[in-house]
Amino acid sequence: MLNAPVRAVFDVLTDFLIADPTPEELLAYHLPEDLQERVEILVERNGEGLLTFDEQQELLDYIRADQLIALLKTKTKLKLRGLGR
Repeated sequence: MLNAPVRAVFDVLTDFLIADPTPEELLAYHLPEDLQERVEILVERNGEGLLTFDEQQELLDYIRADQLIALLKTKTKLKLRGLGR
């Protein structure tokens, strides 16, 4: 069982966003190393069928956050090219 405290991915993401990053900072953004490692652990445990319900929900949060980050980066690229709204 994993007992390490886990930072909520959306807390980390919203902290980054409220710091008003530049478009370049947004495009370069990646989750912090500890969260990247946590994702890897969850994905591995998921592949082994070992996730608890709470861990499944946590993994879904990472997937949603990844989708949000990808969308933000895509819209930022379009805006920088003069194609966004």
